[in-house]
Amino acid sequence: MVRFASEDIGNADPQALRLAMDAMEAYRFLGSPEGDLCLAQAAVYLATAPKSNSIYRAYGKVMDVIKKTGTLPVPLHIRNAPTKLMKEIGYGEGYKYAHDYEDAYTPQQYLPEKLRKHIFYEPTNRGYERMVKIKLDKWRELAAKFNKNQTDS
Repeated sequence: MVRFASEDIGNADPQALRLAMDAMEAYRFLGSPEGDLCLAQAAVYLATAPKSNSIYRAYGKVMDVIKKTGTLPVPLHIRNAPTKLMKEIGYGEGYKYAHDYEDAYTPQQYLPEKLRKHIFYEPTNRGYERMVKIKLDKWRELAAKFNKNQTDS
């Protein structure tokens, strides 16, 4: 059930994973026959939860890209610069602290240059994932406007 909650329900109902873990722990605590009801309750919840395998698919995409590209350098602007030398070579330069911006979002790149055009996670319109999709679509739109303004100026 734990695997099912993550692989087949995912962010369509993020509480499903917590519920499966809680049911497992309750069963371990109570044992049979009392704990059987906890497992049954979790099974019904998971069976009726909205489904999405978007995280599972995204993870597969990421792993495929990593196999092809290997490890890539972290962009300099998001690297921590605890030493003078690191600051001098550009670590942290141009970093934008998201909490200082409206909705705690700024169109800043976090992926290595070679991966910037990749979209790994594509949420569905089911359950909570619908809200995630709306948020990501809004952020992608803002990023596209920002990038267009950067190339126009």
